[in-house]
Amino acid sequence: MISIEQKGDFKALTAYLKKVNKNAKIEILDKYGQEGVRLLSKATPVRSGKTANSWYYKIERGKDSVSLNFYNSNVNKGVPIAIILQYGHGTRNGGWVQGRDYINPAIQPLFNKLAQEAWKEVTEV
Repeated sequence: MISIEQKGDFKALTAYLKKVNKNAKIEILDKYGQEGVRLLSKATPVRSGKTANSWYYKIERGKDSVSLNFYNSNVNKGVPIAIILQYGHGTRNGGWVQGRDYINPAIQPLFNKLAQEAWKEVTEV
């Protein structure tokens, strides 16, 4: 039989994680945000170039989190064009235009690099 006992609480760990969050270097997220916009713009299928040039990012702080979010402002009649390019869409005559997965391959390597750098930053605090 194996028995595990634990005394105390996680106050020290919680305080440490809050400190890390508070001290999270926004410059790192800003660097990756700019690079992400560049990669997404480059990967976006181009007809007029409007969708490719409409990528932007926001760094958003929550109570216990910081996030880097990418957006595309090219919307036509309520339809986000970047999304229908990614997933496909129906046509007026009942046809279907197949989407093309261009977002994930463009941004995944960036997220991997960001995760590695963030982990390094957290473990060196």
